[in-house]
Amino acid sequence: MSGRLDALDALRAFALVWMALYHFAFDLNNFGLIHQDFYRDPTWTLQRTAILSLFLFCAGFGQALAWRGGQRWPRFWRRWSMIAGCAVLVSAGSWLMFPGSFIYFGVLHGMAVMLVLARLTAGWGAWCLAPAALALAAPSLAAPWLQASGWADGFNAPALNWLGLITRKPVTEDYVPVLPWMGVVWIGVAAASLWHGAGAPGAGWRMRSATGRAATWLGRRSLLFYMVHQPVLIGALWLYTAVAR
Repeated sequence: MSGRLDALDALRAFALVWMALYHFAFDLNNFGLIHQDFYRDPTWTLQRTAILSLFLFCAGFGQALAWRGGQRWPRFWRRWSMIAGCAVLVSAGSWLMFPGSFIYFGVLHGMAVMLVLARLTAGWGAWCLAPAALALAAPSLAAPWLQASGWADGFNAPALNWLGLITRKPVTEDYVPVLPWMGVVWIGVAAASLWHGAGAPGAGWRMRSATGRAATWLGRRSLLFYMVHQPVLIGALWLYTAVAR
């Protein structure tokens, strides 16, 4: 299949809107307008996990569809370069705002690595569920061995903690290591293969309502939305607080 799936784009749009609402609450907290613990309160940590899981599942599903549709490597690398470039911008912008906890391996950094792995393994189909299980379990399984071997400090350092084999969380505003999150991407790859094997039910379904068409439009511009939504939210809150005070 070479065409886009409205359902997948709509799911991605749902994740984008949820993410924006989450970040708006996060920004309200940073401006002192609400008081929440975004780093330990399950109300917020579980939302972050769910939102990120939706994004990465869609990424894996989409990569599998692109591979089945015959997408060539040059087109893949063009899209990949946009994601990698935006990851650099996120690091630079977060360093200006949070120099002590800037984002050096957040969602876009992680996605840049995981999309390459997804592309290389898209042909495995449903067999991707096996490495997915290993990826999801790897950090927990490795932690006792790393502690006992004395190698924990090395894997906790920024040079290696992007792998995800950590025994303590790094101080950063966003952290999306390859492990365990590659497991979610592989689940998306496997789901696309199983869906295709079942005859691709609903492949021709199209959004007819205005809301549905808006959702697919947004889902197809996820990177642009991701990059602009926080500057807009932060700018609006800065203006509000400046006027209110």
